[in-house]
Amino acid sequence: MPNPRLAARYAKSLLDFSVEKGQLEQVYADMQWLQEVCKSSRDFANMLRSPIIKSDVKGKIIRAVTQTHLSELTSAFNQLLVTKNRESYLPEICSAFIKTYKEQKGIKTVHLTTASPATAEVKQSILDQVKKSGGYTQVELQEKVDPALIGGFVLQVDDKLIDASVAYDLKAIAKQFENNDFVYKIK
Repeated sequence: MPNPRLAARYAKSLLDFSVEKGQLEQVYADMQWLQEVCKSSRDFANMLRSPIIKSDVKGKIIRAVTQTHLSELTSAFNQLLVTKNRESYLPEICSAFIKTYKEQKGIKTVHLTTASPATAEVKQSILDQVKKSGGYTQVELQEKVDPALIGGFVLQVDDKLIDASVAYDLKAIAKQFENNDFVYKIK
């Protein structure tokens, strides 16, 4: 069961402690890596949530998977989660930590979906425009390619969505034909 309040509390505590120890950037990299492991390995995520597997076994599995990739601070934090029986919230805590880190650093995440891979020039142009219009200092671009767009792009910043795709235009035209906007209604 998702628990965003718990995840936010643990993430904030880890962030504050990592700042205190001067290891914020390392812990941020660790959390990004852990989030990617949780997303890419369904078995690992299911193991974390499994009520059948005992916490000490989960702790050993987490140590075996993360042994060479994580800093001491992040490893100790993972051990704390296992001790407190909170390991099932690790994916949520990773997401909450990354979100809190970006808020603290003033980094805005922008999602760009295109029909084909965008060139570096186009990406830079979009980033510059987002910085200028939103007044942001740092913008992180997350790209996705979706051939169903046919052409154009879809840009999402927070809850704002700009859909300049050919697929959207075609749907709008189809809707106009469904409404029969081009034929006068004769009674």
